[in-house]
Amino acid sequence: MQASSITRRLLSCLTVRDWAWWQLPKLLRGYVGAVVLSAFALACLAASQTAWHGWDAAKFLLLLGCGLVSVAATARIAYGQGAIVRDFLTVWILPVAILLPPVYAMVAPIPLLVLTQSRVHSGLVHRRVFTAAALGLAYGAASLTFRALPAAFAGGLIGTGKHALTWALAVALSEIVGWVGHHSLIAGAIKLSDRTARLADLEFNGEALKADFAQIDLGILITVVVAVNPVLAVFGVPTVVLARRFIMHAQLLAKSRIDAKTGLLNAGTWESEAAAEISRAIRTRTPLSLALMDIDHFKAVNDTHGHLAGDIVLRELGAALREQLRDYDVIGRFGGEEFVLLLPQADEVAALRIAERLRVHIAGMAIPITPDAGSGTCVRLTVSVGMVALPETGAELTELLAAADSALYQAKGAGRNRTHVAGAGLTLTEVVPSARLASGVVDMPGTSLRLPALAWPVRKSGALAGRSCPDGPVSAVAAGHPTGRGRRAAAARTRRPCLPWCGARPSAGTADAPPEGRGRSRRRCWPAAASAARPSCPGLRRPAPSR
Repeated sequence: MQASSITRRLLSCLTVRDWAWWQLPKLLRGYVGAVVLSAFALACLAASQTAWHGWDAAKFLLLLGCGLVSVAATARIAYGQGAIVRDFLTVWILPVAILLPPVYAMVAPIPLLVLTQSRVHSGLVHRRVFTAAALGLAYGAASLTFRALPAAFAGGLIGTGKHALTWALAVALSEIVGWVGHHSLIAGAIKLSDRTARLADLEFNGEALKADFAQIDLGILITVVVAVNPVLAVFGVPTVVLARRFIMHAQLLAKSRIDAKTGLLNAGTWESEAAAEISRAIRTRTPLSLALMDIDHFKAVNDTHGHLAGDIVLRELGAALREQLRDYDVIGRFGGEEFVLLLPQADEVAALRIAERLRVHIAGMAIPITPDAGSGTCVRLTVSVGMVALPETGAELTELLAAADSALYQAKGAGRNRTHVAGAGLTLTEVVPSARLASGVVDMPGTSLRLPALAWPVRKSGALAGRSCPDGPVSAVAAGHPTGRGRRAAAARTRRPCLPWCGARPSAGTADAPPEGRGRSRRRCWPAAASAARPSCPGLRRPAPSR
């Protein structure tokens, strides 16, 4: 007969060599073990010095029951990655530390965290054990601090008048001792696990300070109420639950915007912010560019190393994009292994340099996919980038996405690990020698970039002003070209846009002649051999060109 899942989990916990604790770096493993062993030894010492009373046990069970109810009401999403979680457990541990002997405060975190692990959020066991030990040590010290104060200032009972005020101040002082001790032990573990971690960002940001203040305040108030009558602790449960939900609002809002695997904006949030940026750029007549980035052969990473390794790659790539780009660039995960970048205040040339810098940086990354980065397996990858700049006449977000999508498809087809620019009036003479424009395809010096000679709208000023479309085949990346992949266009929830026509007017009577009666600003010259495969443009509402 097969064992149940609970039995299997218990048996796996008894296998010491299978503990994830052994996979920690040596110094961190020693630190965690020392804190846990110290908490256990001091709890045993405190238990041997305690005079046990039935009334103390009943009060402990009442406070513990209230704490278990508040833990069970905590949403799973409250326990995220890469942050110190304010779970409000100390709201119930503080009155135990003040009103009962220290040993009760040292063991109170154990059942609360066992319920958290089994019913709310299943995390790494050694982290839960370490957190219980840290809480036990910190609030055991808070209990001793309260008892070390003079009886006239604190004492076992709250008293009345001036003594009630000093008693509350003694509780506040004890809570500060417990808070500092607990957070110091946690911060030490974080710093040992990641030496680059900025503790000030974790401990002293606005949301963290508000949560800590609410937690400390509620702990003091509930301690005072329970000191008057322990049964009143029951009325503190709804207050704690509601306060916890209020503190979680900003966290829930942030999680609804962020892609969990990469830490970047999710597709819906990115589209909303990108649309606002495009509207602002059109209104203020400032440059803006958009780039689609796709990891080359990402499926091979998943097939070779597993999907967990693929998740590590996505997370590291997201971190690299945040590090390399500006604070006001809008970066999102578009789906799968595709990322989308909106670059405000970046014209065609600046965006091209940014895209190339990102491509070269990512190609040089060695991403470790095993815990031991020194001797473990590392993955190297490349990306292909399709880029488009906002035309002077403006464009919708869906039009820019479709144009960048087609450019990305061209970059993939040209051999990957390169940047391809969809025609958006790029002044190529600012990037490559003007003598090479007529060759149809131009190379970026010193890179693998190959740019098409584009036949997009001619600017009224600049290096391409007044130039006609080059003779012969024109390698233009049309946003509405049928070779573009339809998946991302479907995600844009609209038809693909059509490319504007260039200002050159072919000879009358040829297959390239634009329809009569239309302005030159909407005309485009098409190669005669490609006239039969010309994409349809329903948005222009024009008759078919004369044959």
